[in-house]
Amino acid sequence: MRTLSLLVAFAAFASGAPSTLKLRQTVQAPRNWVDLGPAPAAHIIPLRIALPQPRFAELERLLLEISDPAHADYGSHLSKEDVEALVAPHSSSVNAVNAWLAEHGIHQDSCERSPAGDWVTVRVPVEQAERMLGTEFRVWQHAQDGDVLVRTTQYSLPLNLDGHIELIHPTTAFTRARAHRATVHFSPVKDASAAAPASDAKITVPGSGAIVDPSCNATITVSCLKQLYNVGDYVPQATKENSIALTGYLEQYANFADLQQFYEDQVPAAVNTSFDVVLINNGHNNQTLDQAGVEADLDVQFALGLSFPTPGTFFSTGGSPPFDPDANTGSTNTNEPYSDWLDFILNQTMVPQTISTSYGDDEQTVPEDFAKRVCAGFAQLGARGVSLMFSSGDGGVGGGDGDPTTQSCLTNDGKNQTKFIPVFPASCPYVTAVGGTTHIPEVAVGFSGGGFSNYFARPSYQDAAVAAFLTQLPNGTYEGLFNSTGRAYPDVSTQANNFRIFLSGKAVPVGGTSAASPTFSALVTLLNDARIAAGRPALGFLNPLIYSLKGRGFNDITVGNNPGCKTPGFNATTGWDPVTGLGTPDFGKLKDIVLSA
Repeated sequence: MRTLSLLVAFAAFASGAPSTLKLRQTVQAPRNWVDLGPAPAAHIIPLRIALPQPRFAELERLLLEISDPAHADYGSHLSKEDVEALVAPHSSSVNAVNAWLAEHGIHQDSCERSPAGDWVTVRVPVEQAERMLGTEFRVWQHAQDGDVLVRTTQYSLPLNLDGHIELIHPTTAFTRARAHRATVHFSPVKDASAAAPASDAKITVPGSGAIVDPSCNATITVSCLKQLYNVGDYVPQATKENSIALTGYLEQYANFADLQQFYEDQVPAAVNTSFDVVLINNGHNNQTLDQAGVEADLDVQFALGLSFPTPGTFFSTGGSPPFDPDANTGSTNTNEPYSDWLDFILNQTMVPQTISTSYGDDEQTVPEDFAKRVCAGFAQLGARGVSLMFSSGDGGVGGGDGDPTTQSCLTNDGKNQTKFIPVFPASCPYVTAVGGTTHIPEVAVGFSGGGFSNYFARPSYQDAAVAAFLTQLPNGTYEGLFNSTGRAYPDVSTQANNFRIFLSGKAVPVGGTSAASPTFSALVTLLNDARIAAGRPALGFLNPLIYSLKGRGFNDITVGNNPGCKTPGFNATTGWDPVTGLGTPDFGKLKDIVLSA
């Protein structure tokens, strides 16, 4: 019956009937995915329909203006209602989509809509989705780790919906929740039962003049980061107005008992304080000690430890249960936690001023149209005054896979070309991507993700900095391996190795740019605190500000590189570079700068 319905759909296409279908998207079957056969007809697919946002260019213009310290409207963030008006679809698109859904027996009361109406979600069985989209959904299994998805490699839409639907997701998206992995490296095994003893032989950091305990070269603690980044004795004052949040996915649970041990060890004043938990899409925060997540614990412990006593929130977004391809049931498998989190956070009236996320995946695994819509969602948050940080990845120039033995640097467009692999969402121009350093004095850590997007053009705010880097590259360096006109990342960096956390009741050293993102986010939270206490708005989208400083307020990192794809990768150098960005923050200097902006 399913084959017959597909034949009928394509017959309509050939005959030029009113329901004529037009091919909207086709992709190559991605590498390492094995086709297991047709998807069960009763399997439920949540189709997310993106309607055009005809005024998004206006939103982008306003975002850049209110984020530019040289503009008269700097800091004049938009309200939730303002933003929704700027991304709302035209009524003609709403009517056309409603009529199409009604033709397939889907009525308004069974549709879920975003606050702005730019996304419509319907949940339909596979057999109905195939009729609507003139396609066939298949069950695909990843050859390396066994993940299973229900996807298609192409879909079509009626001609009369041209201009009314931008994309339907997750049809051709083989990005998967498991692949949005926390970019954590466990540091080499060492005795982590106690922090290294203090010494009188302090390290004076060249350039910044920071005085740092030598133990910090073996173990990174909250105290180390405060010394290194010139936090001094700053104490947050605007704790009733300011807040920080961390996002958690993939059953990563932030453990309260681990946090208390961490506080006893590093932030005694914070003992018996905690954080709020917000559960999204059936998320959980299991407190069984052996279920504590290394990523979640790392994020919460260092972000909250550095910014204490600023209130913190942990967003735990649920995914779907593993899909059983042999069970002919109506089970659902979405594998799209970013979408669920964005839906939730954009619908909130009050949003934390600083949000850190330590997850990402190879940019090429995310369909370009979907990546751009997710990125547009981040722009909406920036316009509302939210600073979004993302870790830059742990694969150097080789993408999200930090294991050289499994790292693949081949394009998945059917051409199998060797290319450097950028990471998303770090490659989105509306977020601040955070790379990694190590040692004191600081050098680039070898796994620090960085490079150039193949989806997003270089934004104007980083033109001068990136052009300067490209100019000093010897002619022909990595020619054809990267897109020199793409959005370049990371933007900044911090320490990313040998962080002492408590996991399942034990002290362990961990590392990764997922340590860097919450660290930088905590320092941004302190900067926001200073501004709010002085009666000024939060910083919001950071990049136009930090690039305009031309190095002021940052410690330039000029040693190290980020190997990947069987190359040495890029070198850290004077000024911006695609290893450590603009460098690491000097809180004291940045505080003075943002209080005068």
